Amino acid sequence: MPNHKINPNQWIDLYSDYLFNYTITRVNDRAKAQDLISETFLAGLNSMKNFKGEASERTWLVSILKRKIIDHYRKTNSNKGKAEVRMSYNSDSETEGDWLEQRVADPFDKTAEDQIENTELADAINECLSKLPKKQAKIFEMKTILNYETETICNELEITASNLWVIIHRARVAMASCLEKNWF
Repeated sequence: MPNHKINPNQWIDLYSDYLFNYTITRVNDRAKAQDLISETFLAGLNSMKNFKGEASERTWLVSILKRKIIDHYRKTNSNKGKAEVRMSYNSDSETEGDWLEQRVADPFDKTAEDQIENTELADAINECLSKLPKKQAKIFEMKTILNYETETICNELEITASNLWVIIHRARVAMASCLEKNWF
């Protein structure tokens, strides 16, 4: 059983920023977001043998992370958790990786609730993005949404890497605050 282009040694470098941004908008707690990402990486390591390469490595990790977020809300018994827990999934740990890959492999396997939630979240993100200063919004979008490399952004906008990270940090704080008001 070959591991189709999966490299856990690079997960932190390649995916931690993306997974953090994905998580923080859903749990709004920095420490909890970091814990959930760690749990995701661990679950990914444990189910590596089930990765068939039918989905990208990042998409596969995001699907594991979604389960972790749902479990988090299930444990805290919040309203958002109750809504998300209605989505059924196989919690058998031996087949979890297979199930996750099957879910990810079929992009059309979306419920109406998923589509509505995604649309509402996209609207909230766009609304919050429009409230940021123009330069901050542009940098946030380039780094977080479009996944541009730091060097590319710095060269294009003629800023230093440290300046970029200060702007990104400020944008993330503003976005998290705005999303907390407009999404949660």
